[in-house]
Amino acid sequence: MVSLSEAQEGAQLTRCAWVGDDPLYQAYHDEEWGVPLYDDRGLYELLMLESFQAGLSWITILRKREAFREAFAGFQPERIAGFTDKDVARLLADPGIVRHRGKIEATIAGARIWCTMMSEANGFSRFLWSFVDGAPKRNSWRSMAEVPASTPTSEAMSKALKTKGFRFCGPTICYAFMQASGMVNDHTIDCFRYNAASK
Repeated sequence: MVSLSEAQEGAQLTRCAWVGDDPLYQAYHDEEWGVPLYDDRGLYELLMLESFQAGLSWITILRKREAFREAFAGFQPERIAGFTDKDVARLLADPGIVRHRGKIEATIAGARIWCTMMSEANGFSRFLWSFVDGAPKRNSWRSMAEVPASTPTSEAMSKALKTKGFRFCGPTICYAFMQASGMVNDHTIDCFRYNAASK
């Protein structure tokens, strides 16, 4: 987590070009994006939110994140795994989230898959982090134009997740997930968070 003093300094320093002037986006960039996340439940939440992003902008999802958390029981997979058709109907009627039946049903199915994976030896976090050998990969991009939309690693992750039954997790979504969860450090080298993100 970025310190308050670093965040205050960051307000006057260079950020990644995608951030812009939105305070919510700036806080997300400064405090979360690219910080290595190893928590099994936290990774499930992030992957599901990234899945909801498909076809939309991340700021749209970010603005709805608290509503998503409330609607999906705090993204506790053990609870979501028990959701029924009644819950699907409730979620489809919730204006605070993205009301896409396929993505809602995929989130419920994903929770059930998560529960199965957690009963196995490697669990969810180790499975995902295995694609980068358990440690963040640090890139050295000079501009956002250099940053790829997907990589062979995100393609491999996407294929493996789909094999397990996850949906809405194509290579581009997986790469955005890898960036957000700190599996890759894709802060540009001029960004004030570049050196700190992988610590």
